[in-house]
Amino acid sequence: MKVCIPVSENKGIGSKPYNHFGSAPLFLIVDSENEELRTINNGDLDHDHGKCQPLKALEGQMVDVVLVRGIGAGAIVKLNSMGTKVFKAMEGDIAENLNLLKENKLMEFTVENGCNHHDCGHK
Repeated sequence: MKVCIPVSENKGIGSKPYNHFGSAPLFLIVDSENEELRTINNGDLDHDHGKCQPLKALEGQMVDVVLVRGIGAGAIVKLNSMGTKVFKAMEGDIAENLNLLKENKLMEFTVENGCNHHDCGHK
């Protein structure tokens, strides 16, 4: 399984998930089968509100899951249409969140519970 985690800086598996998908400076892609870790710069960092393009930001990478602290409904719809599930990351680093994902302890983001930009608190 390939998992994408938006981060502000690359500290490997010790990185902390970022507060919002579209404005994260970097994406770390973790392949859970071989534990390979790749870094991708967010090429869509300066998108207009509501115009997040996950395919552009992820440079066409196919990922199974996104772990993030906050994400808008538009990005959720686009990622889901690609077959990618989106889960709310918890406090802690990537390693902790991957364990929570394996244990089915993370909430899946939906259009109904994504950020609405009024009370989300992300950057």
